[in-house]
Amino acid sequence: MNAFDKAKQLLQDIQNATLNSASEAEEFRIKYIGSKGLLKDLFGAIKDIPNEQKKEFGQLVNQIKQSAEEKVKEAKSLGKSNKKQEASKLDLTAPGVPYEVGSRHPLSLVKNEMIEIFKRIGFVVEDGPEIEDDWHNFTALNLPENHPARDMQDTFYIDYAANKLLRTHTSSAQIRVMEKQKPPIRIITPGRVYRNETISARAHCTFHQVEGLYIDKNVSFADLKQTLYYFAKEMFGSDNIRMRPSYFPFTEPSAEIDVSCFICDSKGCAVCKHSGWVEIGGCGMVDPAVLSNAGIDPEEYTGFAFGMGIERITMLKYGINDIRLFFENDKRFLEQFS
Repeated sequence: MNAFDKAKQLLQDIQNATLNSASEAEEFRIKYIGSKGLLKDLFGAIKDIPNEQKKEFGQLVNQIKQSAEEKVKEAKSLGKSNKKQEASKLDLTAPGVPYEVGSRHPLSLVKNEMIEIFKRIGFVVEDGPEIEDDWHNFTALNLPENHPARDMQDTFYIDYAANKLLRTHTSSAQIRVMEKQKPPIRIITPGRVYRNETISARAHCTFHQVEGLYIDKNVSFADLKQTLYYFAKEMFGSDNIRMRPSYFPFTEPSAEIDVSCFICDSKGCAVCKHSGWVEIGGCGMVDPAVLSNAGIDPEEYTGFAFGMGIERITMLKYGINDIRLFFENDKRFLEQFS
């Protein structure tokens, strides 16, 4: 078959081709008029055509090229027309497809609310590392060498020899602030802490705290009580709290903070151990030894500190009776909060 016969056959194939989709049109274009298509071979064959026939052969090749381009153009136009027809069939009054909107974790909601409450009375948010050293987590806070909290069964040590551990409270961040900042100091330190505890409905090995510290001249226990009463009133709508004498190495005097149990309306349940009260934290006046360890003169300054568990407060606020729900990532539970 000579070049003329090949060209005529190619023209006939192009004219007889039926293209029903954009993908077929693209395959057709590549096959015939692409950079490596059949038409390129015909252009290359012009040099072998006798001079008296080159004009006729060139016109035939151009006709093939134009036919192929028109075929591709028609197929693409048809595709656009079909899309418009399909779009015109859409019912624009039909309701749209709903999409799920995420929600904030209940612990984040309560933490942010607590932060805003303390901000309104002048507290500033500070943060510290979760991987701490022995000095900031224990020694500077007046915990003796033989204190049970230092034992490996109570603390997660990353490197026991190097005294690297996961912080057991956010009080370590308070020490860091006291070391670099002179009084007056009025801060809260929210964050995650870790303790080697058995996981149950009331306890977990990781949880969250908001700790507060106020150091200035002539700070008294009365200032501490009024701060906590204000917080309870803003957070729970009631200042029905009690303070029980307790002991903490870093405060003296010290007290436990209890609020009436809203889950059982103080009648007694598993969360409050059937006492009608739920412990949400501890507080007290900063021990002079802690001030000295941080480079603050205890003869000139006094202060108070408090720490609260965000999980306990969230459980009270939303009536949740199992702390483990916060860490299971169950959508059925989390979708109830916004």
